[in-house]
Amino acid sequence: MIKPNEARLSSMIENAEEISNSHTPIQVTSAKPRLHVDSCNPDRTLADLRAILASNSELFDRGGPVRLIKDPETGQLVASRLTADNVVLLTHQVSRPWSIKKRQDGLQVVDTWLPKSFANMYIEWTGEWHLLPLGGITSAPIIKRDGTIVYNAGYDQETCVYLSADVDIADRIPEHPTKEDSSNAIRVLRQQLETFCFADAPTTSVPGSDIEQVDLSKPPGDDETAAIAALLTAVARSSLDRAPAFLYGAPSISGAVAGKRLLVKCICQIAFGQAPYAVTAGENAQELEKRIAAELMASNPVLFLDNLNDTALRSNLLASALTEKYARARILGKSEMVPLRTSAFVVLTGNGLSVSEDLARRIIEIEFDPRTEDPEARRFPTDLYTNTQRDRLTLLAAALTILRWGLQQEQLASGRPLGSFEQWCQWVRDPLLELGCRDPVERMSRAKHRDPRRQQISEIFEAWHRRHGTKAVLANELHDEVRQLLDPHKRGRQYVVSRLKQLEGTRIGGFMLLRECSKGKWSKNRYILDRLTD
Repeated sequence: MIKPNEARLSSMIENAEEISNSHTPIQVTSAKPRLHVDSCNPDRTLADLRAILASNSELFDRGGPVRLIKDPETGQLVASRLTADNVVLLTHQVSRPWSIKKRQDGLQVVDTWLPKSFANMYIEWTGEWHLLPLGGITSAPIIKRDGTIVYNAGYDQETCVYLSADVDIADRIPEHPTKEDSSNAIRVLRQQLETFCFADAPTTSVPGSDIEQVDLSKPPGDDETAAIAALLTAVARSSLDRAPAFLYGAPSISGAVAGKRLLVKCICQIAFGQAPYAVTAGENAQELEKRIAAELMASNPVLFLDNLNDTALRSNLLASALTEKYARARILGKSEMVPLRTSAFVVLTGNGLSVSEDLARRIIEIEFDPRTEDPEARRFPTDLYTNTQRDRLTLLAAALTILRWGLQQEQLASGRPLGSFEQWCQWVRDPLLELGCRDPVERMSRAKHRDPRRQQISEIFEAWHRRHGTKAVLANELHDEVRQLLDPHKRGRQYVVSRLKQLEGTRIGGFMLLRECSKGKWSKNRYILDRLTD
């Protein structure tokens, strides 16, 4: 039996007068769901609020509630983390909060506002938002493992990626491409990139110009192949669990204006329909980590680190983001870490740029050589970026034709294994090998050789072998040359012992440092430098 007070409250809720503000852009209608703000039962209010917000198609879970908004600079959709103020405003836009107040004549239903404390409780309700997970945002078509391609804007349940724009090119891509179709597509892409000064490319002169271009009558070299692999990676990145980054490098000083940034812009224009905005390194490594974290949280399709000149780049966050499906990043201004699914196409540019430590096996280099002291003085017959904008759909269709053809083949010959990037090898690298390109994975060995830290350790091991051979030695028995390389700042014996412990088991330059276990409790450790036979 319904009590009189309950019946009265129900009638008051149904007949409550609508309160509107003519100055607000949000039109308030009676169709909005009612939200009971009950301070005595916040769990009920939060459950109702969760149900209301979960029905909003603009909200997703990316290590926390985020809303898709347009970046005012690029016009592209990005993920913006909700703050308590955001939750309050959004709640009033999509619902009508109400509460019960005691009056002299009894209880009264009144419109109210959502307290900020409730908004904070909603944000902190980790894992209970019932929002769709957001793996990334892209404006490139989403390609599936069977070669199916998604062209229409919206959220894709399989990849957890949001496609921000329709891409009308379905009729340009064969349902079942042949190898000939893919070979023609490779040639279309090569013709678009032929004026870039790839360091190892055979060239031919351009009539009416003072530049040389790639000789397309010969197979692609290492650098040109890596550039094509970068383009295919950008197009397929949102569908790949992991993918290596690409480094566009040139010699220090004379490598300026070699075309690195232009190639990045052209590749992103083809894949995403617009050029990326650049992110600089900042003043120190900590600032770089913060900027990388912010870009990953925003779910931008491209992470473009620009002008990393004369740098040996190290970044634990970037290394993790490249090889882990989910990486943990720190929210700016907080000590809180959140898991992020990374689907950004990562690209770096710089003159005299190298990568250090774990990044060396995660990045493919593309080297430029303008073969002149004044690259900026070169004259080109056409505006390449304008042409790329004009021909974007044709070039994108060519890239997707190659990817679809490769995915529809039962088995393709594999190149050099690359741990953590097996899917990328199958989707991107192996089709290129079948079409006569070089193996871009081979470029990673060059990055390792240029790693300053690897070079330093290699120098230590070479001096060790020269002075001690394979003899087991104590730390205090090391030759002065080896000790100087281990401890250039003369910190002392304890530092040398610490360095030896760090290097134990390291394999570099054909050598491996081993520790000979001490026999007694107080015996000192001896170290042996073993020459590897592989």
